[in-house]
This record gives sequence, C-alpha cells and structure tokens, in this order.
Amino acid sequence: MPPDPIRLTALAKRAGCAAKHPPGFLLPLLGLLPPVTDPRVLVGSSTADDAAVYKLSDDTALVLTTDFFTPIVDGPRDFGRVAAANALSDVYAMGGTPLAALSVVGFPDALPATVLGDILAGAAEVAAEAGAPIVGGHTIKSEEPIFGLAVVGTVHPDKVLSNAGAKPGDALVLSKPLGLGVITTAAKNGNDDRGAIADAVRVMTTLNRGAAEVLAGYEVHALTDVTGFGLLGHLRNVTAASRVTAEVWADRVPVLPAAREYVAAGIAPGGTRANRSFLADWVEYAPDVTENDQLLLCDAQTSGGLLAAIPADRAAELVRQLRAAGLADAAEVGRVTGQGTGRITVRRGPA
Repeated sequence: MPPDPIRLTALAKRAGCAAKHPPGFLLPLLGLLPPVTDPRVLVGSSTADDAAVYKLSDDTALVLTTDFFTPIVDGPRDFGRVAAANALSDVYAMGGTPLAALSVVGFPDALPATVLGDILAGAAEVAAEAGAPIVGGHTIKSEEPIFGLAVVGTVHPDKVLSNAGAKPGDALVLSKPLGLGVITTAAKNGNDDRGAIADAVRVMTTLNRGAAEVLAGYEVHALTDVTGFGLLGHLRNVTAASRVTAEVWADRVPVLPAAREYVAAGIAPGGTRANRSFLADWVEYAPDVTENDQLLLCDAQTSGGLLAAIPADRAAELVRQLRAAGLADAAEVGRVTGQGTGRITVRRGPA
C-alpha cells in the first residue's frame, strides 16, 4: 500500500497568519525602536503599515516587505501558493507593483526534499502570475515547516497608499470575505465537515492584484490588507494612524458560509481570540453583535483582501467594479465617522 500522504498542518502548532504574535505583543516593541530620520524612508514601522517604502528618485520608490509562516494547508504546492500570494499582497496594499522576491524557508530533516520542491513550485507559480520572479532565498533546518517570501516592489513616491490617510466620511470597502482562520483551523483539526478548505484555498491564492488594479482608478485615502490581525485589527491600524474613528456594519461584512457554522461550534484559532482580546480597548460592540460575530470580525486571515477608505459617493461603483473583476464578495462594510484616537464601533448595520 502507498504511504499515507503527509499532512503539513499536523507538523505545525499554529497555522498561517494565526501564528503571528498578536498586536498587543508587537506594538509595544515597535515603540522601543529608535525613530527613523532618513527622509528617503517614506513609510517605516511607526504606523504599523503593511510594508516599508524607500524613495530612490523623484519618480521611483521601493516597497519592501517580508511574510512567512507555518503550513496553513496540508498540500505542499498549495502551501507555497498561499504563502506567495500572502507576501505579495503587502506590495499591492501600498499601491505598488511587485518586482522580485526571495524565498524564506525553514524545513525539517524528517520531510523528503520533494515536499520542499513542491512548496517552491507552488510559490513560483503565483509569483510568476504577479510578474515577480523568485530569484533566490535562504533555507535553514527547523522543527516545523516555514515558508514565505521577501518581496521588493516599486511605486511612484507620489502614489504611495499608506494606512494613515483615512478621512471622516470615507466609505470602507473590503475585497475578500472573512473566515479563513476559522476554516483552516477546522481543517487542521479534522473538523471541516463541509469541505470548505477548497473554497478557502481559492480565496487565499487569489492575488490582490485585481483589486489593486481596480482601486488605481479611484481616489484612495488609505489602504491595507487584512491578514493576521483580522478585519478589526487592521482597521484599528488605519484609524490609529489616521487619527479617526470608524464604524463597521457586521451584517454587511462578507464571511465564508462555513466559517459561521464552525465558529458557532466553538472553532477559532488562538490568534483570532488574541486579536479580540487586544481590541477590547479599541472596539465597542452594539449589544446585538454576538460573540461569534466578534470572533469573525477579529479572525486571523491569511492572504485576505484589501480594505480601502475612499470617498463615500464612489463606494457603490467601486464594489460593482470589484465584483466585475471576479471578487464576488466585495462589499462596503463601514464608514470613517470622524476625527479621533482610533476607536471603532461595530453595529449590525448603518445607523
């Protein structure tokens, strides 16, 4: 009989972006770093943005980012595809175009080299789709499989899209559904009774390039991608950096159907619960927003969608264009409500 297939998620204590340290751990550490005074650094770590931006000339800046994690899915090729799409997303979230990438690999001695070959092949496939070849990398031995990319992109210095420009009255538009952390956790634990992991892989391997190309035709005041800190965690970074307040409409937020079922059964990754705990000081929930709703809004996504703050009178048109581009779940999910210190209110729908 052939050997049982290798389940990569069984080799990882935590999966995908849910393996990230929570913002409550990271943000105080970033505060200890010396301030960056080089005027060529257009975006650094001070606003917890998705990538750094470094100006080379009057018409060219580099977008610099890295992202890597333990297996989010069992199949090696799919693991590589998801990890590549996730890392490339940070460049799109800054308004940039990916240029090239380096692989970041930790690999156990106990696994056959062919597994790593499949991971690399999957990543190369998605990187080629983005037009950003993987041109090298570095590999170490590790107890758990780890894979990701360090990506370099380019952007015009005057067209950088940071998380710090949201304005009162802006609409908040999300390009992909939530629930990826819940579904991948269910699959890892053998509880994916609906076989939802296939749909989750489809979402996670969809590049944010299409959404970025649509957004290029709009006045975008702030942009971020939704990954390990969840929708509310990444929105908190936007509101804090922009010195505004916002509200999210829970009934308007797209969620993969199986995720609602699984979270009701008590399934949620540790990273999701850590996000919800951290956000307790930043988010006020209306009484009819259930704990399950809160977990989904805080769910640790891997290769999630883009979240854009744009003038409200263009939101409906933007949603139509995103859906026409194949992002069927795109939706307006809230508003920037005023100047402030970053607090967020969650209600079922618009007031």
